[in-house]
Amino acid sequence: MTEADRPGRDDTGGTVPAGDRPGGRRLPVAAAAVLAGVVGLLVGALVAGVLLRPDTPAATSVDAGFAREMQVHHGQAVQMSVLVRERTDDPAVRSLALDILLTQQNQQGQMAGWLQVWGLAQTAAGPPMQWMSEHDGHGSGPDGSGPPEKMPGLVSAEQLALLEAAEGREAERLFLALMIPHHQGGVEMAEYAATEASTPAVRRLASSIVTAQEAEMVLLEEMLAERGGAPSGV
Repeated sequence: MTEADRPGRDDTGGTVPAGDRPGGRRLPVAAAAVLAGVVGLLVGALVAGVLLRPDTPAATSVDAGFAREMQVHHGQAVQMSVLVRERTDDPAVRSLALDILLTQQNQQGQMAGWLQVWGLAQTAAGPPMQWMSEHDGHGSGPDGSGPPEKMPGLVSAEQLALLEAAEGREAERLFLALMIPHHQGGVEMAEYAATEASTPAVRRLASSIVTAQEAEMVLLEEMLAERGGAPSGV
């Protein structure tokens, strides 16, 4: 009996994860991801009024920019996690991907809730990453100052297509190899918000993202090495 045929158990022998259909047929984890995102949004909206300071951040603030663009960044990690879970039966990879998926969807919900409470749009007008305008040493200007030209760590459309086409061990290696720089970019964004945001709740979430993703990068590196390293061209 394969993992996909075994009802009532998850990858580690616990209860059925949200992405597995009771009765033996695996349901794409996207359905569970959507549910988790909705729950996160509701929780974020409920607690935002308590956690956020009374004065609303400006639409162009670090707080608002981080809340908007980290949602986008997280969204790609969620997409990659869904893809790899549908393409491998490796318990360790599926477990890590599920953890990334659920954690980051919950955080997306919190950030969407903040913007809702602040009365600000969920998306920004104009070029991306303008909230990191004082991003000295990593920007696009001649002296390395100014905001990054693009969101750090995002996977290209071509790389995402490779993951979509892969199966088994190749999908695992691609996922792990692509998630490492993705996390590095997320940490870069979160570190900036942790020091520059004006809202305590935003700084706390950003700091927690730094801590969690730095720890996950160590695990990603170890798991990738165990599976033969990054595929050629990644």
